[in-house]
Amino acid sequence: METGSPAKGRFKLYEKLELQEFQEKFVIKSMESPSHGFSIDRHDGNIEPLDDDDTNAPSPSKVSTIYGVVGTIRLLKGTYIIVITSRKEVGNFLGFPVYGVTSMNFLSCNEVLKQSTSQEKRDEAHFLTLLKTVESTPGLYYSYETDITLNLQRRWQLAEGWITKPIWKQADPRFVWNKNLLDQLIEQKLDEFIIPMIQGNILKLLTFNLGLSFQTAQLKLKESPATLTLVSRRCTRRLGTRMWRRGANLEGDVANFIETEQVVEVNGLRSSLLQIRGSIPLLWEQIVDLSYKPQLRVINHEQTSEVVERHFHDLVQRYGETIALDLTDKQGDEGQLSAAFASEMEKLPDVRYISFDFHHICGSSNFDNLRFLCDQIAEDFEKQGYFLADMEGNILVEQKGIIRSNCIDCLDRTNVTQSYLAQKSLNLQLQRMGVLNSSECISMFPEDYGKFRTMWAEQGDEISLEYAGTHALKGDLDAMDLISGRYNINRNGPSPFQLNGFETLSYLPVASALVVGGLTLTSLTFQQVGRNAQQFVSSVLWAGVAAGVMAVVKANGRQFCSRPRLCGLL
Repeated sequence: METGSPAKGRFKLYEKLELQEFQEKFVIKSMESPSHGFSIDRHDGNIEPLDDDDTNAPSPSKVSTIYGVVGTIRLLKGTYIIVITSRKEVGNFLGFPVYGVTSMNFLSCNEVLKQSTSQEKRDEAHFLTLLKTVESTPGLYYSYETDITLNLQRRWQLAEGWITKPIWKQADPRFVWNKNLLDQLIEQKLDEFIIPMIQGNILKLLTFNLGLSFQTAQLKLKESPATLTLVSRRCTRRLGTRMWRRGANLEGDVANFIETEQVVEVNGLRSSLLQIRGSIPLLWEQIVDLSYKPQLRVINHEQTSEVVERHFHDLVQRYGETIALDLTDKQGDEGQLSAAFASEMEKLPDVRYISFDFHHICGSSNFDNLRFLCDQIAEDFEKQGYFLADMEGNILVEQKGIIRSNCIDCLDRTNVTQSYLAQKSLNLQLQRMGVLNSSECISMFPEDYGKFRTMWAEQGDEISLEYAGTHALKGDLDAMDLISGRYNINRNGPSPFQLNGFETLSYLPVASALVVGGLTLTSLTFQQVGRNAQQFVSSVLWAGVAAGVMAVVKANGRQFCSRPRLCGLL
């Protein structure tokens, strides 16, 4: 059984590091074990473990404290090492402290760039500008003492002794945000410095005080409070921001795929419920243009059926029996996309597909109407169950399946539905664990129920921030493609930042000026139309110019909102 107390042989990462800066290299050492560390050559970015007899080294020009190494990335010419410069303890997972990254920094090892061409220097600057957006990436979490990428049930199923392996070897690669940045550290066997990170959220609810409302026989719960933890892990296989990354790729990976785990701990018992969300696994897009709501478009492709099959085959293999809840509208663009999804799901007899028009049935606030959805899936939901282990580490119950929810963005409607199902399961879990009796539910305890709802709302907000973004979304997507390794820099190829055609010109400011100027002059000349015929002609002329420019801008909205340059949207 895994606990938060130190275990013999448990692998632990170095927690505080000293960064020493020299003219020729950077040196990173463990403060706990100063003889352990490595150097990074500032000319070529090569990493080497520290020499034991490096006692006569000169004094560094600067010394600072860092809290971990995120990894390294090589751009066109230079190599950059990303380090954690500040962190915040956000709680714990199964008793182990968990930290959120509050700031990062890039250390440049690019002396070779001095011999580069002017275009290579400009491209390198473009790439680095993209990567700078990574410094403010929201929702990055990690632990020095345990892997947080694995769900509770999977952890219990692994062979005894897995906790003695380096944490990066324990991790589920789907959820390691910095997986493609760790290659050099892994190659040099610097296991104690390798931190697998997740992007998502970890929220730990303050202990339930349900005993305050219980009758006398159950007041002892005040001495054994229940604790609830919510963990969301965002998959790295199809990273991207809202609008720019939709649907699936040809391998069946989908945008905004997130595994959410609700963990309950009480009296030494541990229980969890897993749910997943993800974009509709078709080939589709919603290209940003100048419209308020860009049009959805399903891409007709000969491999569409194979893509859907690959996606759900992977889910069934990992999670067991799968129920797909489609919460999209049944009218308009969403309706066409939903109909295409339903048509493909008819070809998969092993996956149950449920179409539930959330907006039509629940409106904007009648979320209690989700009971109609629960009635449809009640039998299967109960059969899927949840995971439960006792204080000796014995598995009492296993979750045998998963519910996959989606709307369009997999945000608001999906989050409300998942929290509703999580509440239903939590009642069953607390009843089984002896916290509630068979006639009680969490909603009977207003204070704790309020905490539960707030917890789910906050995790929904954080996921929305990560997917919807707060910066220039096109730049964010290009940066994600770089970090995740989806885009490989071709050092002998043409510059991706020198594109021919409409996109490379700054037409939008000029077009905007013409439209505003044309409308202004039209208004002014129309006011003077009664004075002479010449003013009337001028008014018509300027009105025509304004209308023409507006038509051009509207027709070419996608070019004005140009696509990301590094990778295609599929």
